[in-house]
Amino acid sequence: MSIGRTVAALLCGLACLGGVPAFAEPSIGQFELKTLDSEPDSYEFQSQNAWSWGQPSRRVQINGPDDFVADENAVIQQRYAQELEMGLSDWLKMRVGIEFEKERTDDPETLGELDDFEPLGLQELGTELIAILIPREGDGAALGIVTEIELPLKGDESAALLIGPVIEFQSGPWFAAAVPAFVRSLAGDPGEGEEADDKWDFTYATQLAYRFSDMWTLALEGYGTIDRIGSTGHRSETARIFGDFNQHRAGPILYFAMPLGGGEPQVPGELSTEEEEPEGANLSVGLGLLAGLNDNTPDYTLKLSIEVDY
Repeated sequence: MSIGRTVAALLCGLACLGGVPAFAEPSIGQFELKTLDSEPDSYEFQSQNAWSWGQPSRRVQINGPDDFVADENAVIQQRYAQELEMGLSDWLKMRVGIEFEKERTDDPETLGELDDFEPLGLQELGTELIAILIPREGDGAALGIVTEIELPLKGDESAALLIGPVIEFQSGPWFAAAVPAFVRSLAGDPGEGEEADDKWDFTYATQLAYRFSDMWTLALEGYGTIDRIGSTGHRSETARIFGDFNQHRAGPILYFAMPLGGGEPQVPGELSTEEEEPEGANLSVGLGLLAGLNDNTPDYTLKLSIEVDY
């Protein structure tokens, strides 16, 4: 399928959400940093994976023997995102991908099912564009903007539109990046007596990294979501009962990089100059542990990223 057809299919899917029930959970994105390097006809395969444990207990209001309301916090036990990034020009690149998730049951039928999880399955399609506004070669700052559409395959979940800046700065072996973004929930028909919760969330991804060698980089990363900015959207009955659910994580990630077939390894986030242009493909693997920083977040999340660019 061509790039144009892929984008058209995703936009068409968003338009079709208007006739199904939808719930607007806090927007919890992948635990990764967007990068500001792009070349025409370049490709990068990405596998972004996460496993969480020490899940927050579900809040519940019991109204009767068979009548209860459970909170809508987003709790994902496993996530496997497979993506392909394509360089369209020196200032524009595109990514398409799919996500498999094992998430907590949205609508438990009994109190015994409150903390049960759905089977692992394909949950989401997505596409994004990153425009590089101020490029960087070597040390200095860079600026870009990312726009992303996430389309769930379940009718009771809202789609999302994300937009925000991508900021990078490098000085010698030190590298810092931040991606603050706003996320609009694109909910469908929420059901009788309710309005679609077309709220705005605020999300962030941050990284401070030190490169020890061509192969090893240690980073401190943080990820979080402010669930609902101010009074945006229309709270569901459940959201009016339990409120919003902010989530925050932070922890160390160790990255290993190596060339596949010659050249020097390219560290994630670092741009190559003409004198240091890598030849062939490059492999980067990141592994680390993110700790939950509040009661709404799982205690620990293990992050594994695998990227191959060529």
